[in-house]
Amino acid sequence: MVNYKKVISINSEKRFGKPCIRETRITVYDILGWLASGMTYDEILSDFPELNKNDIQAALAYAADREHKLHYAS
Repeated sequence: MVNYKKVISINSEKRFGKPCIRETRITVYDILGWLASGMTYDEILSDFPELNKNDIQAALAYAADREHKLHYAS
């Protein structure tokens, strides 16, 4: 699993504090939405050249970890 903590950053002054990819304004939610809509990795990387495959995998790892923490917190 990708170490998303090296890729995902949260800044309260950027995108209302949503988790973003590195110093971009692209959020984890954006990437998850694109994947859910059927976009492939290659399509995302073509549309957003500032991203790389590791960034997409980090977004997925972040979402999986968050889901895991929510599930076991209740």
